[in-house]
Amino acid sequence: MKKGFTLQEMLLVIALMAIMAVISVPIYQSFQVKNDVDLVVNAVASTARRAQVLSQGSSEDSSWGIKLTSTAVILFKGAAYAARDVNFDETFDVPVTITGSGTTEFVFAKFTGFPLAAGTATLTTSTNEIRNIAINSYGTVSY
Repeated sequence: MKKGFTLQEMLLVIALMAIMAVISVPIYQSFQVKNDVDLVVNAVASTARRAQVLSQGSSEDSSWGIKLTSTAVILFKGAAYAARDVNFDETFDVPVTITGSGTTEFVFAKFTGFPLAAGTATLTTSTNEIRNIAINSYGTVSY
């Protein structure tokens, strides 16, 4: 009597593995997009808090802010993103599956740390999941 697997058993195992892969890949991608948006939300919140602390401490004798672009979250030194000192930029890359809208620039006043304008940034994923990040007039970040 010979021991081993038959061709039918091997094909059945391969077919079952293929079915499991087909089912699990979209689920994995969904989890990956949710993880990506969570990382970006946390990056925006922590970068806003860092900009606020740098402004309160008058680091480099300047106000600080954050800018959300289609590819990055940028911490910048200056009263506006357009007039910033690029030597102090700190960036966090944003995955291509996420787009930002709403208020995309927040600048915090020197000494007080209050934002010059309150607003809400909206992040939308490729799976249409929406996350809002609000910064109120006192600089409190909520998401």
